[in-house]
Amino acid sequence: MRLTARSTSGRAWLPHRLAQRFARSERGVTIVEFAIVGPVFFAFIGATLETALAFFAGYALDTAVIDSSRLIRTGQTTYISSETNYREALCGQLYGIFDCDQLRTSVRPIGDFASFSMTDPIDASTGEWTMNNSYTSAGPLDTMMIEAYYKWPTFFNIPGLNAGQTADGKRLLAATHVIRTEPF
Repeated sequence: MRLTARSTSGRAWLPHRLAQRFARSERGVTIVEFAIVGPVFFAFIGATLETALAFFAGYALDTAVIDSSRLIRTGQTTYISSETNYREALCGQLYGIFDCDQLRTSVRPIGDFASFSMTDPIDASTGEWTMNNSYTSAGPLDTMMIEAYYKWPTFFNIPGLNAGQTADGKRLLAATHVIRTEPF
């Protein structure tokens, strides 16, 4: 009878003993800590990589606009005679990281800086393009403005860390260069 009483009282204490053993156990602590800290860590790593890629792409676009504008500055109209030729010259310097069909360019003369104005290339509420590609040939001693815009895709949409995104969730990259052509 005594054996039965002990086993009955042992069963009554079994959940309590398991809870105490579970509370004292340190097995699995590392995985629990990683489950808490890991997603935040990987989110910051992803945001850092995405920001670095966006800066590299912006720099590549800016450099390509500056280099291709030299053809316009020096009057090499055999290379740059239309919007298509200019886009080809620009896309040839973009390392293949851009979809050139999605690139928007504008080459136009500006009279003087007092009457100069710009428009927003995208609609702020929808993220759709408001500008079309355009090209105006340059003459000798013209002041020309060369613009290029690209909507760079974003991969990590972390709330609060998506500054500079358009309404359609992309980042607008812009490069502008103003030159005065040579007396060719």
